[in-house]
Amino acid sequence: MRKKTATANQETEAAGEQAVPSRKRLSVEEREKQILASAIQFFSEHGLNGQMRVLAQQMGITHTLFYHYFPTKQALLDRVYYELFEGRWKPEWQTLLDDSALDPEEKLVRFYCDYAQTILTRDFVRIFIYSGLSDHYIPDRFFALLRTKLFPRLVRETRRYRGITSRARPSVREIELLMGLHGGIFYTGVRRWIYGQEIPSSARDPDGIALITDRVRSYLLSAPAVLDGDKAAATKTRKSRQKET
Repeated sequence: MRKKTATANQETEAAGEQAVPSRKRLSVEEREKQILASAIQFFSEHGLNGQMRVLAQQMGITHTLFYHYFPTKQALLDRVYYELFEGRWKPEWQTLLDDSALDPEEKLVRFYCDYAQTILTRDFVRIFIYSGLSDHYIPDRFFALLRTKLFPRLVRETRRYRGITSRARPSVREIELLMGLHGGIFYTGVRRWIYGQEIPSSARDPDGIALITDRVRSYLLSAPAVLDGDKAAATKTRKSRQKET
């Protein structure tokens, strides 16, 4: 009887051991992606001051293994920046904005609709804000990208809407007016992912296209009044000074 019981117990234990899945051995690329994905989630929750030691503990991996893939925190932040920010930039956005067959309003609406869907995710917005509150590393790099690839094109299309073909560098006033549009669209992400507010939508417009269209139209309609009015005032002042001399 004892022999049968012992045999039964051994069989049960063996079955239990077989039922426990062995830990999957990840390849170098898989492990790196796992760490990167965990780091993005970690930083979006705790900010960029979160410690790598704590991140490694949460992942259940050793400190030594973690540093094998990312020897410094800066190396990890560089990868987070590329994965979450620069890596999401679409070359077709530049192609769209350079298409002379489309009018400025259609270009800006189509661009910002796709930009908002692609860029303004929870992780993007929260890490962007956290970095802005600490070392500015990520906002500085991302705005350098925008100043090179985006803002000159948007200013060009704004001038085109105004009937101006000048290729002069964007003025401070042009950039500031443009930042009102760009910042307003980014603020929808802040409202959602920082303040926890839902962005209004409707069954007819679930993607918020109407809201972006309203912002673009308001920007384009204000551009001639603000920029041309400023130019006229400057011309008037210059002529007045010439008369005095």
